[in-house]
Amino acid sequence: MELLENLKWRYATKKFDSSKSINKDDLEKLKQAVQLSVSSYGLQLYKVLIIQNKELKKELREAAWNQSQLTDASHIFVFCNYTERDNRDIDAFIEATSKIQNTPLEKLEGYGDFIKTSLSSKPIKEWQNWSEKQTYLALSNLLTACAELKIDSCPMEGFEQEKFNSILGLDQKGLNAAVIAPVGYRSEEDHTQFRKKVRKPKEILFEEI
Repeated sequence: MELLENLKWRYATKKFDSSKSINKDDLEKLKQAVQLSVSSYGLQLYKVLIIQNKELKKELREAAWNQSQLTDASHIFVFCNYTERDNRDIDAFIEATSKIQNTPLEKLEGYGDFIKTSLSSKPIKEWQNWSEKQTYLALSNLLTACAELKIDSCPMEGFEQEKFNSILGLDQKGLNAAVIAPVGYRSEEDHTQFRKKVRKPKEILFEEI
């Protein structure tokens, strides 16, 4: 299984080679991998910003405790969850499902009502926490796709959300920067790549019942 070998190859890259950039074809593959991610109910209540602008990356680096990945990586994926629940998002999903799967809209309305009831029952803080978690599902697809393409990545929670939101104008868009992932190519100077991967033994990690 080649995927396992690729996952063994990947690591959280600490230093990127700033002279190398991801080509357009590979970037489109990464975008498609994120697009195909699972999400609760299939709603995908998030947006993904892909930052390449050098000046903007410098600004974001200052809001991420001056970590070099922000400026040295080819691109920064910023996974943003929705901050407000809106039934129109569910209606749009149901309409898209009807069109793509060629199913009469009236047959899907009950499912749409079920989703609305389920999500509206959550207190707003719980809903926002749920919404943030959705972005991590998409992040996982990105990291796996990067490994398949031999593109390096570094998932990061080490940044100031409020500053990111302000710099990127996310508050006005009803979005929140939940998690980020600089992607690109490792520097030969990154000695982290030579460390052996540390993971729990399978007999501890798993319990078969």
